[in-house]
Amino acid sequence: MVGRWFGAALAAIAVTGLASVVAHAQTDAAPAAAQTPAPRSPGELKLDVSRRPAEVLAFFGLKEGDVAAEFLAGGGYYAKVMAPIVGATGKVVAFNPPSFLQSEGALRNWADLLAQPDNIELQLKGTSDFAAADNSFDFAMMHLVYHDVYFESAQYGMLRADPDVFLAKLHRAMKPGGIVAVVDHAGLPGDTRAIVEATHRIDPATVKADFARAGFVLVATSDMLAKTGDDYNVNVFDPSIRGGTDRFMFKFMKAPSPVQGTR
Repeated sequence: MVGRWFGAALAAIAVTGLASVVAHAQTDAAPAAAQTPAPRSPGELKLDVSRRPAEVLAFFGLKEGDVAAEFLAGGGYYAKVMAPIVGATGKVVAFNPPSFLQSEGALRNWADLLAQPDNIELQLKGTSDFAAADNSFDFAMMHLVYHDVYFESAQYGMLRADPDVFLAKLHRAMKPGGIVAVVDHAGLPGDTRAIVEATHRIDPATVKADFARAGFVLVATSDMLAKTGDDYNVNVFDPSIRGGTDRFMFKFMKAPSPVQGTR
């Protein structure tokens, strides 16, 4: 299985490079069985209280058999939740830039995750170098990360990305009728890159405009994760507000062809 191979290869990462290790692991992977849920840490389970992932995914319409993506997946919080829903006939592809897997803890987390007989795949790509075949995905999750398309950091290995280029690629990668789920921290209008740099928030109007230019249709919104009294000038990592920010939920669709209809 890919996970066991990946785990055994941890010691070779310094020599071979992380990207080649994961690419080799993906190439040699056996078909996913999805027999057991992916392991979730106590910290992830604690986050469920504020993030409400089951309700969120029900709103966005993830279903069995979907091929789903999680962008800037980090430790795979949503990948782990989505995998049991899409089941053995579906798959979750987690996208992470290589910089997200540099620490020993991050490597071991993914080694453990990929060791399970489940249906999660890891690809080492960020938003600046994202690539996927046309019509690859039924569903894509961008949980608290769309603002990072505007974020640039040498320290964290986040290369400058062009939102229009990324969303054009994403549009091609989605199947007709496919859903892109966006949950993010609400922010102020203005210079988006400056606001993201200062607060890690984004103006909801900017997100709507970006996706509309790419050809996506906004089909539903939800105030499920809305919070009153949130000061948009405060960085989301500030202890005074962390975990309690005002969050918007946008459900975008790649318009289906007249013959295919909605999924």
